[in-house]
Amino acid sequence: MTNQTWRKQTWPAPAKINLFLHIVGQRADGYHLLQTAFQFLTLADELTFSPADTLQVEGDLSGVTMEQNLVYRAASTLKQHSTIAQGCHIAIKKRIPDGAGLGGGSSDAATTLLALNKYWQCHLSLQQLCEIGVKLGADIPVFVQGHAAWAEGIGEKLTTISPPEPYYLVAVPDVKIATPEIFTDKSLTRDSPLRKMHTTFFEDCRNDCEPVARRRYPQVDNLLNWLNQFAPARMTGTGSAIFAPFESEADALHAFDAKPDQCQAFVTKGKNLSQTVDFLK
Repeated sequence: MTNQTWRKQTWPAPAKINLFLHIVGQRADGYHLLQTAFQFLTLADELTFSPADTLQVEGDLSGVTMEQNLVYRAASTLKQHSTIAQGCHIAIKKRIPDGAGLGGGSSDAATTLLALNKYWQCHLSLQQLCEIGVKLGADIPVFVQGHAAWAEGIGEKLTTISPPEPYYLVAVPDVKIATPEIFTDKSLTRDSPLRKMHTTFFEDCRNDCEPVARRRYPQVDNLLNWLNQFAPARMTGTGSAIFAPFESEADALHAFDAKPDQCQAFVTKGKNLSQTVDFLK
């Protein structure tokens, strides 16, 4: 029987948006160099951690095998740093759409690292968890650090920022976009000039992946054209989700009421501090 040293607990795994995304180069190993700014959303998955004899993951695995699942990989990697024999049962409740550029898989993996570092008494620092995370996915470190950030390199060089926290309407067309599809497109801009760090992202910044996604997927193009009627809209990550900021929840809900039928949409709030921070105390 499991020696229960902690209790079942549910942690949030928040979505993120890229306020902008500039591709500034490419490394010899194929990874793209970028400048971007991450901000969290109140929209979040939920992961429930329970003591167990072995490592078990259940929920929406998005069609991948257990060994390929980021949550399972994160937990398996972290287990090597624990002296506790106990395993864990992890139940994933998805609310963040997959293939949308909202970071759901990376956030789930980061929450797993943070929670099990605590439960398995690994005593690793946030920096050490980031070093584990970046080997699994370039977006994982920002979720581990838990603060809105200006990011460079492949997304792992983070500087804390505090942009405004507006309400957002996030809309997701009925299409999933695989990141490699965008990054291997020959027409992708890979030489955007480096910018100095700032917090005004809709005036002179853009998402370099957006033109590729709009050309390949009319659904993305159509949705951006629709949302731009209400506020300046932009794609997040490599898509397919788009978003626009609003001064009030009422303004965002007004646009939400007019959304096309062929998409999911959420009214959510930008947050500079991740919801997971409260669970680390």
